[in-house]
Amino acid sequence: MKALKFELKGKSAFYKKTDVNKNVFFTYSHIHKVALLGLLGSIIGLDGYSKQYETKQKHPEFYEKLKNLKISIVPKSENDGYFDKKIITFNNAIGLASNEEGGILNIKEQWLINVCWDIYILDDNSEEYLQLKKYLLTKKSKYIPYLGKNDHFADITNVQEIILTIPMEIKYIHSLCMDNVEVELNSFSYNFNEPVRYFEYLPYELDKNNLYKFKLFTFTNLELKAEKYNDIYTDQDKNLMFF
Repeated sequence: MKALKFELKGKSAFYKKTDVNKNVFFTYSHIHKVALLGLLGSIIGLDGYSKQYETKQKHPEFYEKLKNLKISIVPKSENDGYFDKKIITFNNAIGLASNEEGGILNIKEQWLINVCWDIYILDDNSEEYLQLKKYLLTKKSKYIPYLGKNDHFADITNVQEIILTIPMEIKYIHSLCMDNVEVELNSFSYNFNEPVRYFEYLPYELDKNNLYKFKLFTFTNLELKAEKYNDIYTDQDKNLMFF
């Protein structure tokens, strides 16, 4: 099975959580599939949310054309999948942002710091995949890709087309996993570091009203109890779950 692989990184990132919008805007801990599709859509010039309302489409163009792509996300951090977070305070002083005197709004956002992921896209032989392959391998982009919002520029490196194999056994999964995975709590981690088990409900698709639908995602360096998981492929020594 062929796939595109590239490293996605940046000095900061912000993927706004939709359940809190008072005092501080919080971020998801990782890039999620909808945000990643938006980034990929910007590379090949697909329209986003603003154009959707002009054309009265059900979903943004990037989502309609890329939603069937199977992707895998591998966190790369010194903290075994966790990135540092920092509260940033800044002012919106355009004069229309607040009813306060002077029209200045104080904004606090929680940013991810020094993020880095390996991104994989399965080859489904679609026109969109072939277009992404052409643009990524030639280091071109129609629009500037960013990590959540335009304060956070994305750096895309080490682009290559690779061959994935079907694993003989699945003792570990090295990517984010959609849904829970059972682990051997007393087992050794694959990198001999402290045991890590991350849980978070992340957006994975849009509903008919353009709102996020969520699934539980996990990331762990511990050995798995079961070997049967769907959509698992191997890149050299890494097992990857695609969703």
